[in-house]
Amino acid sequence: LAVENRLNYPRLGLAIAKKSIKTAVARNRIKRAARESFRLQRQQIGNFDFVVLARGDALTAPSLILRKSLDRHWLKVVERASLANGLN
Repeated sequence: LAVENRLNYPRLGLAIAKKSIKTAVARNRIKRAARESFRLQRQQIGNFDFVVLARGDALTAPSLILRKSLDRHWLKVVERASLANGLN
């Protein structure tokens, strides 16, 4: 999830549900991957507020695949928002 904010920097929220990712170890691994990916992409994503929600598939994904998927998602959301703002 993402929404543009009025600040000069992006923010990240994590909502990794215990219902979908059962163990704390797995939830923390996903959170670490999300934070690291966000930190590395911070300059390219502008001023957005992001909330990361995890699906059960994230549980079995290798860390590298998880991080690359997150990298793609950050940029995809920003691109969609830019297109939507350009149409208004």
